Amino acid sequence: MKKYVICGVSNRALQMFIGPLLNEFSKENEIVGLLDSDPLRFTVCKNQFPQLELVPTFSPEQFEAMIDDTKPDYVIIAGRDDTHIDYILRSLHKGINVITEKPMVTNAADAYKVMQAEAKSEGKVIVTFNYRYSPFHRKIKEMILEGKIGRVTSVDLNWYIDTFHGASYFRRWNRDRELSGGLSVHKSTHHFDLVNWWLDQKPEEVFAFGQLNYYGPDGEMNPRKENNRHCGTCEVKSDCTYYTRWNPRSGASTVRDDHLMAGVFEKIPYTDYRPDACIFDEEIDIEDTYVATVRYDGGSLLSYSINFSAPYEGYRLAINGTKGRIETTEYHEPSRIPFAYPEQTIDYYPLFGGKETIELVKNPGGHGGGDPILLEDIFLGPDPLRPYEIQAGAEAGAYSIAVGEAVWRSVKEKKSIHIETLLKQQKTHV
Repeated sequence: MKKYVICGVSNRALQMFIGPLLNEFSKENEIVGLLDSDPLRFTVCKNQFPQLELVPTFSPEQFEAMIDDTKPDYVIIAGRDDTHIDYILRSLHKGINVITEKPMVTNAADAYKVMQAEAKSEGKVIVTFNYRYSPFHRKIKEMILEGKIGRVTSVDLNWYIDTFHGASYFRRWNRDRELSGGLSVHKSTHHFDLVNWWLDQKPEEVFAFGQLNYYGPDGEMNPRKENNRHCGTCEVKSDCTYYTRWNPRSGASTVRDDHLMAGVFEKIPYTDYRPDACIFDEEIDIEDTYVATVRYDGGSLLSYSINFSAPYEGYRLAINGTKGRIETTEYHEPSRIPFAYPEQTIDYYPLFGGKETIELVKNPGGHGGGDPILLEDIFLGPDPLRPYEIQAGAEAGAYSIAVGEAVWRSVKEKKSIHIETLLKQQKTHV
């Protein structure tokens, strides 16, 4: 029986790890400890999962005691991004395996520390990059490995986050770069890891532009310049287009924050956590729009963009190679798309020949069906029939973070950023 402790009893921990461990994977796995800074989260967790009633709970200051008392085989880390580094390093120091949500940490210097610590430890790090496991993303990986497009020369990836999801990052702690690394780390590491994995190359250099276009005090939709507002008590929310788009006056909306259980905040306000801060506050210190170019050590180039206030959610991808091209477009969160859209397919264009359209069976589950397969790999071991590596470790986590940090540093410093230099430098604050 493998034993797990959970550091950070977030909604992600509840839905992604605790629920599956107690249900689908309980035969050979058990949860032996919960750690969080807010006791109210233990209440929510144990109300939802009564099986955990007798499982001991710990505060962050009791991490060592938790490890000594429960002797876990794995530490699962699913709390706020800036808390990851401490739990990862302390777990590795004790030779314990780590399963961490992305981003692994919030900056490249800490990512380098994790790689160094893992090299000296009996424990290993798994980063839960679930986008790798989508059937479309696995198929693209397989097509590249089969040589369908030859040597990859360039990738064009344009990502769109809609006005509901995008605004949610600016209502919470994600809007503070010290806590999240900024959205080029917190969110875009998903995308950078996907490209790194497809290419099987290491990023070398990044140049980027970025701006705060939609949120912050100068956002064009700001109904009134005033700090420290919250949607729940705001006097001008009826004049806020972002609020009224997703919160009709009837109160009948069923849309909830992607990172909260529906209704939990209204019933139990977590300590020091309000997910309804104003998206137009002056304290916002991150960007909401990026364009970036990445050069890889194998010669490939990435052209990337992301917009956190788009009319719909999804992405457009093209991968060019010496023998052909792959294209696909995904429309995500269909319940929030106000127009007809096509089902996702993969289009393959050989350099000389006819187009081929590939349709795939979609898996149930979150992140395009990736979550359930990721969990199988974590709790049952990697699929022995899969002919390529897919599970991400500390190095993959580190290079995705390094690209994300290089993006915002390039924006601030107005120059290209070299990845290896960034990974090995001491942490500084800009």
